[in-house]
Amino acid sequence: MNRYAKAMNRTAMLIIAPFVGMMAWLLMNTMELQLAASAFPAAAAEQKLPPESLKTAAVQELDSAQQIAVHTREAIQKDMELYEKTNKEMASIVKQVSSQSLQPLYIYDRNITRKLGSPSSTINSDKLRAQLFYLKADNFKYYALKVQLKSDDAMTMVLGQDTYGKAETTLAAVKRYKAAAGVNAGGFADSRSSRYPLSTTIVNGSYTGSFEASYKDLFFVGLSEDNKLIGGKFESQEQLDAKKPKFGASFVPVLLKNGKAQTIPKKWETSPKRAPRTVIANYKDDQLLFLVVDGYNEAGSSGATLAELQTLLKSFGAVDAYNLDGGGSSSLIFNGKVINNPSDGSLRKLPTNFLFFK
Repeated sequence: MNRYAKAMNRTAMLIIAPFVGMMAWLLMNTMELQLAASAFPAAAAEQKLPPESLKTAAVQELDSAQQIAVHTREAIQKDMELYEKTNKEMASIVKQVSSQSLQPLYIYDRNITRKLGSPSSTINSDKLRAQLFYLKADNFKYYALKVQLKSDDAMTMVLGQDTYGKAETTLAAVKRYKAAAGVNAGGFADSRSSRYPLSTTIVNGSYTGSFEASYKDLFFVGLSEDNKLIGGKFESQEQLDAKKPKFGASFVPVLLKNGKAQTIPKKWETSPKRAPRTVIANYKDDQLLFLVVDGYNEAGSSGATLAELQTLLKSFGAVDAYNLDGGGSSSLIFNGKVINNPSDGSLRKLPTNFLFFK
C-alpha cells in the first residue's frame, strides 16, 4: 500500500470505531422498559360513574338555563310588542302632525275656490289638479282654470309644430302632445308668412331666438324650475337667468304685483277698450289661475277691460297677474274640448301655447 491508502484506512477506522463499541455494549447488557400503570386506560366496565351530587348539580344547571331562556324570550317578546306599539303611536303622531301642518293649506284652498264657485269639471292626478269654472260678469262671460302643479312635468310651453316661426291652434297642440288642457300663451309678430313669438321666449330652458331687454310695456312671464310663476321686466339676461326660467313668453301689460293693481298704460286702456282676454296669475300657495274672457270681436265693443280683470283678480285673491295675448288668440281647451268661444269663429294658429298633463 502506498501512503495514501494507509491514510484512508486509518480515517475509516476512526469514523466507525464509536459505532462498533456501541453495538458491543448493547449485546453484553439486557435493558428493561417499564411504563406507568396510568399509561393503560381502564376498561369501560371498570370506569367509575360520577357521584349523585354531580348529576343533581348538572340537572339544576340545565333547569336554570331553561328558565333563563324562557325569561329572555318573554323579555324579547315584550320589547317587540313595546317597539311595535311605539311605532304605531309614532306613525299616528306623524300622520296627525302632517294633517295639522296641511290644514292651513286646505283652508286656504277652500277659501280661494269658494270665491270662484263650484268647479264644473276637475282633472285630478299625480301630476296636477285642474279645476274648470264657468263664470259671468256684468258685461261678459268668462272661464277660470285653477291649476295645482304636483310634478315638474305637469306643465310646459310649446312652439307651434315645435318649430320657431311656425304656428298651430291650442287644440292642435293639445292633441299632438296628448295633453289634458291648454291655454294660449304670448304675443306674436308675422313676417314673410311666418309667425314668430314676441320678444323673449324660453322653451325647455333654452332661449328661442335671443334675449331681448324689456322695453315700453313688454314683460316676460313663465315658470321657474321649481314650478313657481315668475314674471316682470328684465333689463339683462343675467337678471332673468337668476330666476331659473323653465319656459315663458312675452306680452303686455302687467296687471297685478303682490296683490296690488298696476297702472295700465294709456294705450292699453282703449286699444281696445273691451276684448276677449287671457290672463295668467298665481296664488300665495303657488297655484295658477287662468282667466279666459269671451268677446264677439276685437273692435272694442265686447269682452272685458283690463281694469275689470284687475278687480276680478284681486277679488279672487291672486298675487301676481299678467295679460297674455287676447282677441282671436284667446283659447281654452279642457279634456279635449274647446271651452271658450273664439272671436274669429274658429281657433287662431299661434306660435306658443301652454299645455297641462295629467
